[in-house]
Amino acid sequence: MPRYEYRCRPCDTTFELSRPMAESSAAATCPAGHQDTVKLLSTVAVGGSAKGSPAPAPSAGGGGGCCGGGCCS
Repeated sequence: MPRYEYRCRPCDTTFELSRPMAESSAAATCPAGHQDTVKLLSTVAVGGSAKGSPAPAPSAGGGGGCCGGGCCS
């Protein structure tokens, strides 16, 4: 089940809740009982390399990708 991060406006506490994606925008109550909370944007890092392996370096030629390959003309 996904975890979502919220911040309480009255006490400025940041907390996480595990809930279904369909309930991600539903109201959340902070651990202190306050109802005035907002869902925070979370960044997720996803990588396909093995543990301890460096990430591949971007190509210097610019010969790929949408804006480097000429498809945005």
